[in-house]
Amino acid sequence: MTRLPLTLTAVGVMIAANLLTVTTAEADDDPVVPPGTEASAAAPVEVDANDPDLKLPEGATLAAAKVLDIKQVVEDQAGEERREDTNADVKFALQAEVLFPKDSAKLTGEAKARIAAIAEEIGKQNATRIRVFGFTDNLGSAAHGDVLSRKRANAVQGVLEAELDDSTITYEVRGYGEQYPISSNATETGRKKNRRVEVSFPRTGG
Repeated sequence: MTRLPLTLTAVGVMIAANLLTVTTAEADDDPVVPPGTEASAAAPVEVDANDPDLKLPEGATLAAAKVLDIKQVVEDQAGEERREDTNADVKFALQAEVLFPKDSAKLTGEAKARIAAIAEEIGKQNATRIRVFGFTDNLGSAAHGDVLSRKRANAVQGVLEAELDDSTITYEVRGYGEQYPISSNATETGRKKNRRVEVSFPRTGG
């Protein structure tokens, strides 16, 4: 499958008279993420306040350095699958259309192959904590979306569990319905992106 890199943020350093921070650039449309899935940064790098290259004005001091995750996003050209990598986590987002028939939680044959590929990556990272979250668009009732998204997350988790066959792995499975959209629900293109299942896990190896 041909993949198209969309975003690669880089760490930049901003030095003002009394401030030094390290940040990453983020896209304007970065979604609000479900609770507990926020990026976790590594410890700040030690900064030498006496380094002559800083060229601070006399009497100026440095604020504490702050390091945020670097995020790399890769999405296939059809937009059916999206992968996000940070220094701490890996997240896959699969559009519902490639996993399930309309308004169904029964996986297609193609879906199982895609999920098996994610399971292979989980094995490479030696991950033992996996989140599987389901999402829908805002069409229909919120209650129906909540139930459908949870059933779809359960279906994906079932394939992952069978593929990995590892009793040490724990799963957090949730259905968020129309909460946490990653695109506008005003158009079918946006709604299609919002109908998805996300699988995320810590980057712990490989």
